[in-house]
Amino acid sequence: MRKALYRSPNYKWIVFATVALGSITNVTHHGGVSIALPTIAQNLSVSLTTVQWIILAESLAISAMLLPMGRLSDQVGRKPIHLIGLCLFGTMAFFSGLSPWLSNSIGSLDPIICMIFFRILQGIGAAMTQATGLAMVTSVFANNERGKGLGAHGSVIGTGGIIGPILGGLLVTYAGWEWVFWINVPLSSIALVGAIIFLDPSRFSKKDEKNSSFDWVGAGLSTSIIMVFLFTLSNGSNVGWISLPILVGALVFIVSVIGFIWWESKSKEPMLDLTLFRQQHFTVGIVSNYLSFLGVTSFRFIIPFFLQAVFKLTPAQVAYVLIPNAISRIILGPLTGYLSDRHGIKPFTTFGLCLCGAGLYMMGLMVPTSSLTYTMSAIIIFSCGSGIFMSPNSAGIFLSSANHRHGVVSALVNLSRNSGNVTGIVIATAIVAQTMMSGGYSSDVDHVLNADPQSELISLFISGMRIVFFTMGTLQIVSAFAHAVTPTIKLEQ
Repeated sequence: MRKALYRSPNYKWIVFATVALGSITNVTHHGGVSIALPTIAQNLSVSLTTVQWIILAESLAISAMLLPMGRLSDQVGRKPIHLIGLCLFGTMAFFSGLSPWLSNSIGSLDPIICMIFFRILQGIGAAMTQATGLAMVTSVFANNERGKGLGAHGSVIGTGGIIGPILGGLLVTYAGWEWVFWINVPLSSIALVGAIIFLDPSRFSKKDEKNSSFDWVGAGLSTSIIMVFLFTLSNGSNVGWISLPILVGALVFIVSVIGFIWWESKSKEPMLDLTLFRQQHFTVGIVSNYLSFLGVTSFRFIIPFFLQAVFKLTPAQVAYVLIPNAISRIILGPLTGYLSDRHGIKPFTTFGLCLCGAGLYMMGLMVPTSSLTYTMSAIIIFSCGSGIFMSPNSAGIFLSSANHRHGVVSALVNLSRNSGNVTGIVIATAIVAQTMMSGGYSSDVDHVLNADPQSELISLFISGMRIVFFTMGTLQIVSAFAHAVTPTIKLEQ
């Protein structure tokens, strides 16, 4: 019966649905944990600065392990790595919720340290599923249908982005913050059972016999690069960008990058095949994906402060204002993915990035007297551009790489997104904080929430915000130009 299922013409959608279960669990969980952070901080009697490591620890683990897990899945098969990832993700979510009880049982262990440890392991599990998910989806869709498949996957991510905060708020309010973690046990179990049943072992458990040796040196160097890069960026504003720890971190990063390139170029079985970057479509796609998420994250980080400080909206009202950002991906992702399969990738990536740039430029023109209608218009234009760009761009990246490399390519796509997310927050925070400090105010952007909309503090905040949005808008236009001059990629394969 299963063999007949595996040969079904609709099998690609069965694989998509199976992978989507794991993806939406991951995204929903992230949004739910973000909502639960203030309650966790209060319950465990720790500061918000400390409790943020519950999110940061998982993000760092995901970013650091994506490339090694992507390469490992290319070698040993994607299904085994995906199954282990789902098991690890669900199990560590369960133990994360048990952290206070476990720390009390052990005795002297701090519950927040205990939780961060489990979150690191959960991040490794998430990296396994992220590195394999897109690779499996692209492998079952023909080259001229990959935009459709990736667009549908983007729609799932957008849906998870909406569900996560809502579900997290309900669980924290009516069940307790622990259930934000425990809800992932049944969800991961369902995704695991689905993967065991529906993922064809002959297709997704196949080993790469030509490359059976794992590049441990390359994995170690890539992990150190990501960890040092993200740690250095995350702490620059706190300790000073020209302080000794940051300068040492920058030096270690540069040396690690040089060492990684040297090692991978001479290795017979590299973890990351650097010849991938000889493909112009691939390089432009990865870089523009990173720059796109720089803009997306800067927008997501700054706009809530602007809406609450200037229009005095409540957090719930801000959430409603930002819903178009997620809805645009739900609707436009599958639509532009489908259309790009038929009319080419370049028109959609170029136009989408131009819209992103236009929306960010509009936000860069906002002042304390700007209307909510103008602000909403800028948000919608930017969100539509982002929704139009992402699916065709991902399809182009996979089309420009060989199938047996799709595990590491999937990891790179997710890594460019995760790194863009972290970098975007750091850049936005640094620019806004520095602008506020230039006027003699604290660098804590939380202070703007209680300030008068016509005060000097709000004016300084908006000045920094405008610099951020003009900078990010320019990067989107540069990316659009790069896509426009890149030769058209052929879809007929």
